[in-house]
Amino acid sequence: MKFKLQEHMLVPKHEILSKEEAEELLKILGVRKEQLPKMKADDPIAKEIGAKPGDIVKITRKSLTAGESVFYRLVI
Repeated sequence: MKFKLQEHMLVPKHEILSKEEAEELLKILGVRKEQLPKMKADDPIAKEIGAKPGDIVKITRKSLTAGESVFYRLVI
């Protein structure tokens, strides 16, 4: 049986944005893709979700104060 990182309670939800979602996000934030924080393609969670270089990953963390915090990473 293989352990899935996404099932661990301390690992926040990671999902790959579609091309349309990524374009919309970059337009809203007013930044270029290269200006986003980075995540390596060989990161275990990136491998698990199938993220490839150039993808933008949305990370949703639970927060005691905000309820939910969303972060974005560019896969390199």
